[in-house]
Amino acid sequence: MFLQRLGNRGIRLGTLFERAAAKHPANVLILDHDLDLAPGLGRRATIAEVADLVDDLAARLWAARVRPADRVVVHKSNGFDITLLACAAARIGAVPVLLSPKLDGDTVAELVRRTDRPFLVTDGAKLAGLPGSVFERAERVLLTSGSHAGATELAGLAGVPRIPAVTMPPDHPTLVTHTSGTTGIPKLAVHTSRTLQARYRPQRAAVTPVLRGRETVAIHVSFVHSRLMTALAISLLRGFPIVVLADSDPKRAADLFARLRPGVLEAHPNTFMEWEELADDPREPLAGVKLFSSTFDAIHPRTVRKLLAATRRRSPVFGQLYGQSEVGPIVVKAFTPGRVPDSGGRCVGIPFPGMTGVRVVSRNGRPPSADNPGYIEVRSDGRIVTYLGEQQRYDAQLSAGGWWRMGDVGFRTKWGCVHLLDREVDLIDGFGSTLAAEDTLFGKLPDLAEVVIVPSADGAPVPVVCTRNNRPLDPREWRAAAASLPPMAEPVQWRIEDLPQTATTKIKRLELARLLATEGRRAA
Repeated sequence: MFLQRLGNRGIRLGTLFERAAAKHPANVLILDHDLDLAPGLGRRATIAEVADLVDDLAARLWAARVRPADRVVVHKSNGFDITLLACAAARIGAVPVLLSPKLDGDTVAELVRRTDRPFLVTDGAKLAGLPGSVFERAERVLLTSGSHAGATELAGLAGVPRIPAVTMPPDHPTLVTHTSGTTGIPKLAVHTSRTLQARYRPQRAAVTPVLRGRETVAIHVSFVHSRLMTALAISLLRGFPIVVLADSDPKRAADLFARLRPGVLEAHPNTFMEWEELADDPREPLAGVKLFSSTFDAIHPRTVRKLLAATRRRSPVFGQLYGQSEVGPIVVKAFTPGRVPDSGGRCVGIPFPGMTGVRVVSRNGRPPSADNPGYIEVRSDGRIVTYLGEQQRYDAQLSAGGWWRMGDVGFRTKWGCVHLLDREVDLIDGFGSTLAAEDTLFGKLPDLAEVVIVPSADGAPVPVVCTRNNRPLDPREWRAAAASLPPMAEPVQWRIEDLPQTATTKIKRLELARLLATEGRRAA
């Protein structure tokens, strides 16, 4: 789209921290964890110090024989050094391939195979869970911590000569992330410097009117997600102090926020659901928040209302972005205390003018509507350029005119608002929108921590519920809350930690349905 293309020279991940340090050298990065690769850095560092660390890591990778256009798979224990390693690899022209710490060993081995003999950066703990075949599938195995006879320890390369930054063409691959894997083995999404910059622009345009002054930005986003790169770029280049969380635990987050008073919170929808309890903390850890920013999925109305009520800032905003790993943010919607979503809306927003486009295509020849949702298709210059090793799968989602099938169904109102009703694969015949039904239940049952409606083996809708602190679900309250919804089976109560989740904490609905079918009903 034309506003994404004007003067787009690429996001330049390899020099992002260096450029930010040149503009705001005293700006700070605060962590809630220690870095495996630089434990001596501590949990508070200037952006200049972080830029120096990226330069150092790039030199170590070069000393390990990584060269421009080489692929570097990063699969290590959770931490911000995953992001720093990605920037370091990009700094020497290599292509970082980020794999979630949550992936199982066999899946990682398969993705390493698809990456075609990459360098593999991991640690002793993760390497112990990988099949031995990774040594045959990788050019070389590099360790961030621990030791192994067949691997090279990056710590042993500290102090090697620094290497000047390598500039790659903006249309060259600069980052590979993976899809959520909710429907099987994740796909490897290939981003270029130019496509990432195209994603950065609508996000920057959305936050600029809201954030007039300098704000502390707290981020809890998967370290292997492309969204983190654009969120960092927006904050770093404006000189905003950044707080990066590896742990979403509400008690730890409350302690941190009560001390640092962030003005912006960036997180996945499920993280914001966890953080609802912060609104009741007497220290008011959310009192300073001007902007809540939720990424890529619709969020439950109850969560929006609860969090907006907890801030003491004038005119706070809850910004909801809807998009996908493959295309970036496509539509945006802003909520305020006087304009909060209702449980029946499912409106995720409108496209960014001049940057993104949306259409809804009929599934059956009849016009898409609330009762007859159609396929949601989008356009954006932020779209990935391929699935690594799976060009046919990529082409299958792309139609004439550059329209990309999202895998979701919904409709548009006469005002242009996109309403998201379900994933295509999650439709339950005759039930209507499972997402809307879940919103209704959340709005009526404050004790719910999660509810997911999936089909049973015979196709009947089964609600799987999780409660705060695993308290037993009250049957009478449940029946009252579900009275307005289509008929469902009796609820099945699970512990929230037992639900299968993606790297971005989305529930793997197909996997959950399979577990229900094979394990049967079980209590928390």
